[in-house]
Formats: sequence, structure tokens, C-alpha cells
Amino acid sequence: MDKTMKIIWLGFISFIFQLDFGSCARGKGANYYGTLIGPFYSAEHRIKGTVYAVDETTIFIKGFYYDGRSEDTFFWIGTGQVPGPQGDIVPYPENHHSSDPPILKTHVNTDIILRLPQGKKIRDIEWLSVWCRRFTMNFGHVNIAPNLEIPRPRVLPEFSRLAHGLRSGNISILDTKTIYIPNLHYDGGGPDAYFWVGTGSQPNPMGVKVPNEMGGLTKLRSYYGEDIEIVLPANLTVFDIDWLSVWCVQYRHNFGHVMIPEDLDVPPALGQTKITPPWWYNPTSSSPPIRQEMDELSNCKELLEGRVQVQWELRNEDVQIKLSGRINEDQYVAFGLSGQEGKAQMAGGDVVVVGYDKKKKAFIAEDYYMSDLAQCDGKKGVCPDERLGGRNDVVYIDGHRKDGVTTVVYTRPLRTNEPEKDRIIPESGETSVIAAIGTFNERGEANAHWAGDKTSEDIRIDFTSKNVRECTNSLYNIPDDPEDSLEPWPPSMITDENNFTARIGPTGGKRGYSRITGLPSWGIAWYINDMLIPEITVERGQTYTFIVEGGSDSTNPAKYHPLYITDSMSGGYGQKTEAEQNEEKVYAGINWSEDGYPYPTATGRYCEWAHKTVDMSANSPTFASFFETLRLDCDQGEPAKLIWTVQQDAPDVLYYQCYTHKNLGWRIRVEDPGHKSHLTGTANNVKPTLLMSLLIITSIHTFLR
Repeated sequence: MDKTMKIIWLGFISFIFQLDFGSCARGKGANYYGTLIGPFYSAEHRIKGTVYAVDETTIFIKGFYYDGRSEDTFFWIGTGQVPGPQGDIVPYPENHHSSDPPILKTHVNTDIILRLPQGKKIRDIEWLSVWCRRFTMNFGHVNIAPNLEIPRPRVLPEFSRLAHGLRSGNISILDTKTIYIPNLHYDGGGPDAYFWVGTGSQPNPMGVKVPNEMGGLTKLRSYYGEDIEIVLPANLTVFDIDWLSVWCVQYRHNFGHVMIPEDLDVPPALGQTKITPPWWYNPTSSSPPIRQEMDELSNCKELLEGRVQVQWELRNEDVQIKLSGRINEDQYVAFGLSGQEGKAQMAGGDVVVVGYDKKKKAFIAEDYYMSDLAQCDGKKGVCPDERLGGRNDVVYIDGHRKDGVTTVVYTRPLRTNEPEKDRIIPESGETSVIAAIGTFNERGEANAHWAGDKTSEDIRIDFTSKNVRECTNSLYNIPDDPEDSLEPWPPSMITDENNFTARIGPTGGKRGYSRITGLPSWGIAWYINDMLIPEITVERGQTYTFIVEGGSDSTNPAKYHPLYITDSMSGGYGQKTEAEQNEEKVYAGINWSEDGYPYPTATGRYCEWAHKTVDMSANSPTFASFFETLRLDCDQGEPAKLIWTVQQDAPDVLYYQCYTHKNLGWRIRVEDPGHKSHLTGTANNVKPTLLMSLLIITSIHTFLR
């Protein structure tokens, strides 16, 4: 089965069953374990197994046998023609809590991953042995060739930058299933966007979704310079795909992609990847589960008389926390480990501060150390670890604000490499925690909290617990989509203009395009005179000029939006069938070739109102405030000009739309010539009529007297 057929088959099975897929990796099958070193040569104790080089510091043994009948036996590496007493132990299993590695036990057909000791690499050794230290005996070994080709991660280019602010650093393939994406930026504006893989010379609809960094298959959120890794679903590997894309499924658009070379010699995916795979990924399972992102974590507790709610769940060596607080927009919630066990002590506490940073225009989750209950001076106080020369060990995941409640989701490790600033979360048992509410200062840092807004009693949490449910939901009830109740922006109007600029910009989330028009959108829309899809009023017989900056490169659909005038509410003339085109009447912006083929005429340079950081529409009660969060990015080139004299037979309602895409524009009101003066004249004519009536009535009244 070739790669294309496999992708189609995987997509079909995924859509119907959302189950496991079989692997048919071209060139490397499902039994790819790395570069073959060779089988063990057995001398004693029935040693058997096949040895592979996974990467430069990792060895995999397939089907290891050892009867376990000797004491003081270890995996042993060294140099020389044959194993000898001059060597080093390779601990198995890995033991982080003891300086003495465990001796080898009985193994029957066991698959084993060995990580070489610190500083050792496969190229530095000449053999791997099962060695008895007490009797200085080699029970079995395998020699390692000096010129062995060892798999290694592969560095690729960055994402191509096509739409929605997508960009990244150089993308790396860490192993056959794991892809590392550094410094990822994406504004989150695509209505149905996912990580997407498939085959062919460029991204196309015949692909499959890839879970995000949390293992979820929900549409992609916004990213602002984050380092993430994603894992290909089920048994799909990088050998089966030609590209990775950020793809809008609903509108079939590629926001950016990177091509996957065919000549890959990367490590197998055996769980050895240096950057920890997502918590849900189980490399020993033939069918790894794909777990959706959850609104609720498995544990929940209320603090500060119900004003703060903390949810948590242990995931490998990290704890994921969802922290919610009923606070003002300029306030923060701090939560973490008490400065002293057995009491609520702020000084010495290790906390995470969450809230909305107005300077960064983003929700935050930052690692703080509180040496003193004072504002940070750069040396002590309530300080971000980074300001003290440390590191932010917290990974922000998501944030939103709804009904006066700010919620931020993040992870933090059980232990870090900064013991002077970060306390260790116990791997079992309870520990004392603290919480506080305060106000951000001008630097965007947490001020010392008010005296009454902190925990005063010892509250204890077991972060390894699995079903603590001590929340009453009095804080708030989170709907499926926290933006559903947002108030839409009022529609904009243009009534007295003859000249317009037409550029591209974001749709404004749940406040903008869809709420104004009642139509679906795919994340961008027309901005006319720097207003989001305003309703334009024109007169029949009058001439109007549109300066169009919607893109001229037809090879890049994400940046190719010719403007045209039509009677179609949805537009998208260029993607319609001939029968559909015959049902639509075009009034400007399209010509036809001698062969009868339509082509757009208003194709100028590309200008886009882009998010300065991420989509802030949910936090912008007015379009004017939202517009302040945008910046104008323009490509080189000249704008196009669309000159339209409104036809006398034009209907009362028309639309300005995009030739190549549907649902980017909105309504044009068409009026008769002089409709304003006609209305004014009618109003003026009322005065003499009323005056005459009053005179007649007065005359009759006088006559009767």
C-alpha cells in the first residue's frame, strides 16, 4: 500500500471509527527499532536478544532473555575487542532515587530501552555485555561496529507563512512519530483549523488530523511563541506522510506547512524522546488512546471562600492545573506551595500567578518566588523567577474570561532544576498550599496581595490524587463555548462616500462577522475604510472607486482575494460550478476571456489587518477597541482599482465579496438618484402645507365669530 492510499484509508477509518490504524511505512515497516547492531552472543545463562541503536545515547533490545540466576549482574559497556572488567554500568530499569543501580532480574522476551550513562555515546563504546561484576564474567555480548550509522533527529525548515500569522522556528522530527515545533505563532482565527498531515506535493483535503500538544482533537487555539510537540496518531509515522500543515478543514485552506523529506533516518518512537511526549502517549500500546482536552480535570477544590477554584490532574512528571478566580480584569490569582509545611505561609512560597496582562494583551501563567511580602525590586519580594535570573517552569496552555471569572490552564513539573526558587511537589501524600488575589502593577507583575485576600489556614492537597471533588460550582458554570454569550458589535455603515479602501482582516470572533451576518466565516473578512464589513449605501448612476489590497498571487490562495460586486450573499464566484455561476449576476470586478472563462480584475497587493498578539475580540466590547489590537501588514506592490458605475437596473441589495472565497464581504444598499434630496424635499414640503392649513382654519374661525 503506497503512502497516498494509506492516508486515504487512515482518514476513512478515523472518520468512521476513530480507532487504530495499521502501519505500512514505506522503507521502514512497523518493526522499525533503529539501526541494527546485532544479536547477543550468548556465553552463559541463556542470554538472548537483538540489539538496535535508537539514537546516539539510547539502545533498544528486542526480546531479551536472561535466567536471573547470578548475583551482581548488570548491563555493561566498554571498549576493546572483548568485554572486560574495565567498563561502566548501564542502569536498568532507570533509578532516579538510588545511587546503586539494581541488579538484573529474570527476563523472558522483554523489550528493553537502555539509556547510556551521562556523557557516554554509542560511538564511544565497542560492546554491550551482560556482565557479572562479582565473578568478572561475560554472560553474553554484542559488538558495535565503529562506522555504525546511528539515527538522529532531523531539522526541517519553519512553517511557510500563508495566513493567520502562522510562523515558527525550524521544525524538528524527533522520532518517527514526534514532531517538535518551536516558537509557534498562530492567531487562532481559523474557524476549523487543525494540525494536518497527508501525501502529495502540497497540502490537500485528503489528509488526517493530528492531535495537538495536549492530545486533543479540538480546533487549534492561539499560540504566542510557544514550544510544542505533537505526536502522529495511532501507527502513522513520518515515513507515511509528505507534509505537515495547519489546515482549515471547513474551507479547505492551508495556513502554512512544511514538507517532510523521504530520506529520513530518524530514531524510532519507543518513548525515548528527550522532550517528554504528551501524557496520553503510551509507546508500548499497539493502539495509543487519543484523549480529548477536557473542560474538567479529575480533582477540584475551592479556596478563599469560593472565590478561587483549583482543578488538577497528575500527568507523568507534570501537574496540569486549571485555576479560576472571580476577580477584576486588572487582578491576578496566585496559587502554589506554602513557604512552610503545616501552615499558610506566603514568605518562601512557590506560586504561579495567572491573569490577563494588558501590556502583553494575553493571558499569562508565570512562575513566582515570594521571598518577602512586598513588591518585587528585582532582588526580593513577590518576584517572577525570570526577573531573579531563574526560569519560568510553567507552561501556559489556555486562558479566557467569562462573567467576571478569569480562568487559566497551565502545567508545572513536580520538580525543577531550581531548588533555590522552586519547591518540589511530593510524588505521594499531601502538601500545604496557598492562594491569594491581588492587583497587577505598572510592570505587569503581581503586587503584594491585600491582607484579606489570602489563605490564612493550612490547606492541604495531594497532587497525585485521582478523584477529589470538593467544588460546588458556585464560582460559575462554564458553558461549552465561553464566548457564546458575548455581545456582538453593532454593524458599521458607510453612506456618504464614493471612494473605498478594501483590505483583509480578522472576523472578530463571536462579536464580529458571524454575529453581524448570520453566515459562517473562515477567519478573515473585508475591511472597508478600516471597518469590519460595513454596510455601504450607493446610488444608481453614480461612480464609485474601490482601492483593493486583497492579494494578487493566485498561487497562494490564503492571500488571494480579488474583490467583486455581486448579487450573491456568499460570493466565491471563482470556486463555483458553471451552473452555479449562471445563477449569479456579477456587477463589477470580473471580465471574461475570448474563450468565455471568467477572471477577476481587482487583484492588487496584499494588505492585512493582523493581530498584534492573539485574537482579542472576546475582550473587546467595541470594534474600535478591537481595532486597536491590530496592525497593518502589507506586501510589496501596488493596489488594484475597481471602478464601478452603479447600473440603473441594479437591485436594491448587492454584495461586495471575494472572487476566490465565500463569506468575506457584506451588503450594499442601492438607492435611486437623489434619494436624500427627495427625502429632504418631502420634509420641507410639509411646512407650507401645514401653514396653509393653519391659515384656513384661522380664517374659518374668524368668519364664524
